[in-house]
Amino acid sequence: MKAKIVILIFIFFICGTAMAQDQQKNKYILVIHGGAGTILKKNMDPAKEAAYVTQLTKALQKGYEVIRGGKTSLDAVEAAIRVLEDSPLFNAGKGAVFTHDGRNELDAAIMDGKTLGAGAIAGVTTIRNPISAARAVMEKSSHVMMIGLGAEKFARQCNLELVDPAYFYTRERWEGLQKALKEDSTKAVLDHGNKKSQRTEVAAYKDNKFGTVGAVALDKMGNLAAGTSTGGMTNKKYGRVGDSPIIGAGTYANNLTAAISCTGWGEFYIRSVVAHDVSAMMEYKGLSVAEASALALEKVAKLGGEGGIIALDKNGRIAMPFNTAGMYRGSVTENGKIEVEIYK
Repeated sequence: MKAKIVILIFIFFICGTAMAQDQQKNKYILVIHGGAGTILKKNMDPAKEAAYVTQLTKALQKGYEVIRGGKTSLDAVEAAIRVLEDSPLFNAGKGAVFTHDGRNELDAAIMDGKTLGAGAIAGVTTIRNPISAARAVMEKSSHVMMIGLGAEKFARQCNLELVDPAYFYTRERWEGLQKALKEDSTKAVLDHGNKKSQRTEVAAYKDNKFGTVGAVALDKMGNLAAGTSTGGMTNKKYGRVGDSPIIGAGTYANNLTAAISCTGWGEFYIRSVVAHDVSAMMEYKGLSVAEASALALEKVAKLGGEGGIIALDKNGRIAMPFNTAGMYRGSVTENGKIEVEIYK
């Protein structure tokens, strides 16, 4: 009799474990961000606020349709980011900021948490959806990162949509560059010989960074993915590249831990290797995704940087810390519930 009871308990245990694993596999979640920075409600026009909410919601809906239909987390990430890249509201794709020379230079990266495969592009000027080009690098080449003309040639061979650079022009971003150039001129007057004012240099960088867009997702198969896309920093010079396309700095995904996409002052995220740091603290120290994300952002702040992080762990837990006035962000879960937030 005791033997039968033991056997029954064992069967119930096995069945319960299998059911729990099955439920976990059926969990699917998508989280996005549209950049972090000085985003204050008092400075936001109601119509523009509504436009941001609409576009963030549209991106979540698109990604949700993809993932609900049984496609991969990579598919969901790419689909959601393409929506944001096609909107002039965000600093990625159509809404990219201008460099010092009046160009739009785009960067993007994507990573597969299942295989640790990754792809990235940087400094491109004619690829309509950089996130798709990053995915092509991951899936159709033996490389991880391509830049400039080479990346554009590769995108052409992959039949991705190329556009005239004029496609990326928006009046708001152009006016932003003119303001930055004027500040540059003023700062030059304040410089004394070869000794520059550190305060004005820092102020210029803080004012001219304008976030990124990104997404992280968990699909029905239990696989994670992360992607990030950006136009960089207003008035950037010398082919500057930030953290977004750098695997481990602005973008990272690992099924053992989490998928992470960052936004903010890229130089500090590169120096702190933020995205991988979140994953590493979870893997090696056993921290939760919330604890690891908060600690990684604290490290950025101690160096003088600011921004935010979206992270999603293998169990579907979400973290979205930021140390700026606001961060465009949102999430959708398997029940279709969409949440979008902007301010603190």
